Amino acid sequence: MSEDREDTCDSCVTCGDVAVRVRVVGLLPDGLARADTGSGTEEISVALVSARVGDTVLVHAGEAIAVLGEEDA
Repeated sequence: MSEDREDTCDSCVTCGDVAVRVRVVGLLPDGLARADTGSGTEEISVALVSARVGDTVLVHAGEAIAVLGEEDA
């Protein structure tokens, strides 16, 4: 693996190696959603969870893997 990683993004929810918390701001067709990442919005998949607008979800590789409760958000 190249040490020059300028072409990759360490902060977006679609290509990161860690799960991040984001807030669902809109639901889209086909199990997709728009999510507020704190530095903009990104399209994510919510096909594996029951997410609603306003929910905070844990996202890994562009896929929501859990809906967080208020105490976790």
